[in-house]
Amino acid sequence: MARTRKGRDISGWLVVDKPAGPTSTAIVNKVRWAMNARKAGHAGTLDPTATGVLAVALGEATKTVPFITDALKAYEFTVRLGIATNTDDAEGEVVETSDLRPDDEAIKAALAAFIGDIQQVPPQFSAVKIDGERAYKRARDGEEMELAPRDLFVESLLLTDRPDADHVTLEMVCGKGGYVRSIARDLGRALGCFGHVRELRRIWSGPFDAADGLTMEQIEEMARSEALDAHLLPLEQGLCDLPEVKATAEGVTRLRNGNPGMVIGTDVEYGDECWASFEGQAVAVGRFKAGELHPSRVFNA
Repeated sequence: MARTRKGRDISGWLVVDKPAGPTSTAIVNKVRWAMNARKAGHAGTLDPTATGVLAVALGEATKTVPFITDALKAYEFTVRLGIATNTDDAEGEVVETSDLRPDDEAIKAALAAFIGDIQQVPPQFSAVKIDGERAYKRARDGEEMELAPRDLFVESLLLTDRPDADHVTLEMVCGKGGYVRSIARDLGRALGCFGHVRELRRIWSGPFDAADGLTMEQIEEMARSEALDAHLLPLEQGLCDLPEVKATAEGVTRLRNGNPGMVIGTDVEYGDECWASFEGQAVAVGRFKAGELHPSRVFNA
């Protein structure tokens, strides 16, 4: 018999400004405890050493996670030039070095190759699965793997600071599935000097901004209180990139039963993915067809 998970049926998003150290899963578990929530998940893993936006979905908001995962995200990161590591970050072992230090103009010129629709090979130490096993587990055993390249859309990649000859700070806006560590590694190779990520921060993810995130200290201080509940954002935040249609009184009943329901929408076309609301609350996500929404996800009232 399956064990029933304890906690409240509470739904919404809590934006966390993740510190360096804990895993994304550890942050989610802490938030679920602090909110006394029955169900929680997150939109987009951050490496343990990374900081910044980790959007935690609670309850029915977990059904909107894919839409935040697909949204654009922005990262600020510092690349250490002259050193390549086996993990492509500062935690790894040094595998190659170079005395070459490109100037700012050379770096700016090299960045152009990383903008647009590109392909990148994930780091050896990554969560990519190979024959059902995580790549990082094989890498820890000393195995070197040939990982398949993956598609990535990079909207922008800018040099924002050059603290010294050894370091360069970049800001990147990209789609889902990107590895900043791979960008640093490949940029270093393109420049002929090697490189790895020294520091990494996600400054925004879809509608969520690091400036609005709670620290773990704040979450612990407000745990299990109305003060923490007040920071919960509505689940509809996770649908901000989709057009909204209005469900009719008859349509909302059908939608909540998982059936196509009548909706009213002026900015959608046949086949568009959108979400339906009724009296300000999300009812379902689906495809708009001939005045009806055909639901793929239904939100419990």
